[in-house]
Order: sequence, then structure tokens, then C-alpha cells
Amino acid sequence: MATIKVGFVGCGAISGIYLENITNRFENIEIAGVCDLIPERAEAAVEKYKIPKLYKDMYELFADPEVDIVLNITRPYEHFDVTMAALQAGKHVYSEKPLGASLEEGKKIKALAAEKGLMVGGAPDTFLGAGIQTCRKLIDDGVIGDVVGCAGFMICHGHETWHPDPEFYYKYGGGPMFDMGPYYLTAMVNLCGNVEAVSAMTRTTFPERLITSQPHNGEIIKVDVPTLYAGNMRFTSGAIGTLYTTFDVFYPGQARLEVYGSKGTLFVPDPNTFGGPVKLFIPGEEVKEIDLMFEYPDNSRALGLSDMASALQEGGPFRANSDQTFHVLEIMEGFAQSGREGREIPIESRFERQPAMPEK
Repeated sequence: MATIKVGFVGCGAISGIYLENITNRFENIEIAGVCDLIPERAEAAVEKYKIPKLYKDMYELFADPEVDIVLNITRPYEHFDVTMAALQAGKHVYSEKPLGASLEEGKKIKALAAEKGLMVGGAPDTFLGAGIQTCRKLIDDGVIGDVVGCAGFMICHGHETWHPDPEFYYKYGGGPMFDMGPYYLTAMVNLCGNVEAVSAMTRTTFPERLITSQPHNGEIIKVDVPTLYAGNMRFTSGAIGTLYTTFDVFYPGQARLEVYGSKGTLFVPDPNTFGGPVKLFIPGEEVKEIDLMFEYPDNSRALGLSDMASALQEGGPFRANSDQTFHVLEIMEGFAQSGREGREIPIESRFERQPAMPEK
């Protein structure tokens, strides 16, 4: 069966692992060509990975009949315009997270994709890795009993001390929830199910940020988004979850994600990774590490894109689909709205988990 050809819009920092994995790992997809607003980035990718085409812009890419799927790895506030233009050109799209920078953008993307009969998928795909898939199996097999709740914590002091271009993290479509929330929420809904209502408190602790990384050392960022979210979720199952994300706090670690059951507790690995460790606590026993039961324990970004390509080739659903990315977007938007309005926000979208990954 012919491989599915992917066109890259964007060749920034995250593109490296996509380029590497599509070139050397996933046999059902290949790179048709690339483009970037900074031509040198695209040129470097073409040279390193022997890519056949270098497009002058995304519109030339969209016009290429060989491109089956547009990979949108632009900055978050650019996701909407790129995805909509690609759909208008008749291309399927796989986008980095989030689906859009607002719920309204997400609705328009889904509506246009449905009108055109096109697929839209998106990151994160870390939930397809060995770690979270092992957690899903343990939960589905009843090892921790009925799910009572879950909790996630992403705590750090932001990106301006190390990232080469940190400003967009504090602008429309950024902030700790829209940047890192998709990893945690995608894991949570895959482990605990659909969310039906949310509430949150938010704040912006530092209205300005001093960049100390190169090449923008000394520049000031005006912060336009909340940089601390304390959010709660009510799942359709009755379980209650919490997600705390912040760029305002000094902390020696970063990721923590736990699922609480009527018989025990599951310690889920960092949802920004594909592997472990997975740890289980059952009362009366020591905490024990569980062997991973699935493939893809290493950095397997583009796994969701490969899964989408398989669905395009063979028909049927795929796992990192727009129902999932839209549900996560609505939850994040609900947190932001609740923080502004001080009330619980109902979640209208419905999410159904797709089949688990094959076991080893």
C-alpha cells in the first residue's frame, strides 16, 4: 500500500522529532516537503533529511497534489489560520496542540472539516505510548476498582530563562493550561472518560516577564493570559478530577499525575512522555512498579499521525482525532471562562475513547 505523504508547515523546535521519526521509524508515512516563515529552518531540514521539496510558503504546499496530510506545527495562535487554509485547499490536517487558541476556533475547524469530508487529528499523541496505555489497561481491568478521581500538577516558573523564543507562551493561545494542559487532559480523559463540567480559579502573578535566554536576553514580555490555573472537573462517570498548572512557581520537579480508585491508586508517568514509570499502590502492599505492556516507550511523536494515516488508508476511526482535541480544548476554555466568571461551566462536547493500542 502506498505511503501517505505529509507536508510540514513549520520547522521550529518541535519539528526535529517529527522529522526524525517520520524519516526513520513510521513506514506508512513519508515527508513530501516542508516550508517555514524562516526559510533557513526549512532549508536545514531539507538538507539533513534529504526531503524532496522545499515550498516557498504554505499555499504552494497546499497546492501540491502529492500532499495527503498537512502537519501544522506552527505557534498556537497560528494553528487556526493554517488549519483552515489547509482544509479549504482540500487537505487533511494533523496539528500540534492545541486544536485552536479558543473554543470558537475549534468549532469552526470541526465544522469546515465535516463540510469538506476531511480528517483533522492532533497532538498530543503521548497517550498512545507504553506508559499511559499500560495505565489504561490496569484501570480497564479493574485493578484499582472504580475510578474515584484524578489529579494532575504541572508546576514550573515559565520559559523565559531557557527558551530561545518564549514570548508566545504568554500570549493568546499560550499560558500553562493551553501549553501543557493538553498532555494532562488528554491522558485524563483517556483514563477516566468524558468530562461534563468544570470550574477553576486563575491568576496572572507576574504581568511582565524578563527574558534572560538568548537571543532575546533583556527584552520584556507583556503577559496577556493567566499563568496559574487551579481547575476542577466532574466526569460523566461521577469521578472528580483536579488539574493545577502554573508558570509562576519555583519547584524542584514538574509533572505529577495520579488516578484514584476504590481499591488503590495508580501513579501515571509524565504525560509529556511516552514511557514510564507506572506505579501501583494497593492497601496492605508496597508501592510497586508495573512492567510496561505496550510498545512505544520512547519519544514516538508522529505516532498519532501514523495512526491517522492508517485510518486514511484503511478507513475507520483513529485515536488522536478532533473529537478528542476539541473536548480537551473545551475543557481548557471552560477553565478560563470559570476563572473569569466565578461559576461552574458545563462541557457540551462528548468524547468517546478509541480502541486501546495493541499489546506487546
